[in-house]
Amino acid sequence: MSAKEASFTQFFERVTGDEDSRMCRDISDEACQEQAGNFARHLVAALGNKLADELSNARLILPWLMGAIGAPVWMVGLLVPIREAGALLPQLLIAGYIRLRPIRKWVWVTGGAVQAIGALCLTLLALFGQGGWGGALVLIALTGLSLGRGLSSVATKDVLGKTIAKQRRGTLMGWSASVAGALTLIVGASLVVLGDRPGTWALAILLFAAALGWGLNALCAAVIREAAGATEGGANAWDSIKQGISLMRRDRRFLHFNLSRALLLSSALALPYLALLGQQNSGTDLASLGILIVTSGMASMIAGPIWGHLADRSSRRVMRDSAIGAALCCLAGAACVWLPESVSTSVWPYAMVYGLLMIAHAGIRLGRKTYVIDLSDSDTRALYVAFSNTFTGVLMLVVGLLLGALAQWLGSAGLLLVLAALAIAAALSSHALAEVESEATS
Repeated sequence: MSAKEASFTQFFERVTGDEDSRMCRDISDEACQEQAGNFARHLVAALGNKLADELSNARLILPWLMGAIGAPVWMVGLLVPIREAGALLPQLLIAGYIRLRPIRKWVWVTGGAVQAIGALCLTLLALFGQGGWGGALVLIALTGLSLGRGLSSVATKDVLGKTIAKQRRGTLMGWSASVAGALTLIVGASLVVLGDRPGTWALAILLFAAALGWGLNALCAAVIREAAGATEGGANAWDSIKQGISLMRRDRRFLHFNLSRALLLSSALALPYLALLGQQNSGTDLASLGILIVTSGMASMIAGPIWGHLADRSSRRVMRDSAIGAALCCLAGAACVWLPESVSTSVWPYAMVYGLLMIAHAGIRLGRKTYVIDLSDSDTRALYVAFSNTFTGVLMLVVGLLLGALAQWLGSAGLLLVLAALAIAAALSSHALAEVESEATS
């Protein structure tokens, strides 16, 4: 064993707590021999990806960018739908294509490179974009970036399953999320220290750092040692869509879940409007953006373990309770503009509500992920997840367009009231879902 391989092995065994990195149950012997080195490569790649995601966040950073360059309000409503739909809509097609490739890491590399290029375009727009044309170009760059995200998302999971054994994958993702979260908090704190300076240069630096993160992600993916895999069983995307529609007709619980999930989109769609409302009332200085980033990061770190524990008991109740929380946050966010001027012109009330809404949004995301996994079995799970994601991607675009038109008419505060009503409907629908944890199958 070379010195480099020995250091990889020592690092792997220390992080995972395993005494033998070459004991594997569900990956090939060849992959098992390379597991320690691949673990480190996956870890750095995931760190680059997660950090880049946070630094180009469509729920916070990009709404701030749109406000800074003077883009129309209705364009802000399309940020989250484009970001999510671009990654979700092609999943059935991408999954079938990847299955036909014996080596899948190059699809991941392509996705990382596309996201890096998209972030570089956003960097230039932060410096030179203005008004409606600048906002339109932001949406175009975001579309390319989100399509790259869809490529990477599917390929990453496939390569991870081929190269890292079970009971080590969660540790890998947990460490990358923890380190990325800490770095994000440092970035937010740095912006707070910089104070009341204009935000366009800072936004450009953040977006350039995101491009470097995705470049690192693609580079690490390229050096992962992946053995050729089977190419049988690639599904036709149209056949998968027809199977998904047939499943919704036969399985009323799956249909009900997807309707609830559609209403639960209200939390994701509310976040950029709340960030924009804070910017409109407190200004575009770096300190305000930094406070929101720190609040968001802390909320995400706190919320995950709590919601995860509760979802194992009842994911239905987690969706219901977090939807109620989202509705209250939307109402509180809209009410902030009616506070005394000395308070409403500070970023703090908006940051507090934003943090609480992030906690509710984390519960919605974790609850729905747990619910669809526990609702399905090992034979139908992949189709349930892929079809539900595609279905949600379509709805994201449609609802985003409608809300964008409403935002231009009602303003950010008025739209938050509409989203509060949708969140209440989501809570009622989630409450009526069947309990699936007691009958979960493997």
